Amino acid sequence: MSTNQFTYEDVAKHSSDSDCWMVVRGNVYDVTKFLDEHPGGEEIMLEVAGKDATEQYNDVGHSTDADEIMKKFLVGSLHPDSKKPEPQPSEAGMLDSCCIA
Repeated sequence: MSTNQFTYEDVAKHSSDSDCWMVVRGNVYDVTKFLDEHPGGEEIMLEVAGKDATEQYNDVGHSTDADEIMKKFLVGSLHPDSKKPEPQPSEAGMLDSCCIA
């Protein structure tokens, strides 16, 4: 297992289709090379690129095979002192300020 530790800020720098990292269950994965192979399509992965995708990963109910595949993309773990960023209003399902009457 990798001993590299990253912060949420580190992971957030990798949020594109050419450089896609995500956090799942406290581990950091570089899934860039897997985007084209993901059964659900790359778009779904890009929605959580650079973020903690644990909730989305667990909600889908990925198989143990998926867990095994993920091991190939492990680059490290989340630093224990790293604080998860507060969700933006649009991420939390709230109306943008421009739309409130």
